[in-house]
Amino acid sequence: MPTYAYACKDCGHAFDIVQSFSDSSLTSCPECQGTLRKKFNSVGVVFKGSGFYRTDSRDSKGSSVSPASAPSAPAAAPAAAAPAAAAS
Repeated sequence: MPTYAYACKDCGHAFDIVQSFSDSSLTSCPECQGTLRKKFNSVGVVFKGSGFYRTDSRDSKGSSVSPASAPSAPAAAPAAAAPAAAAS
């Protein structure tokens, strides 16, 4: 059962209470019998199990681009470094 947070508009008394989904909201403060308002907070979401990560739906081979068709980064790096070395 969920826990709901309430605060009194008159005296400021704040408290949490465990209520069923079918229970009606509280309307009177237990301290001063004033008007209550339900406080809403962000919901904590927990993702359990598989299927929530980018890698969960991929095969063990990795990406769909084969290494033979991908551009070679190490070959381009020495060529770019050669003019800088000659200039100094």
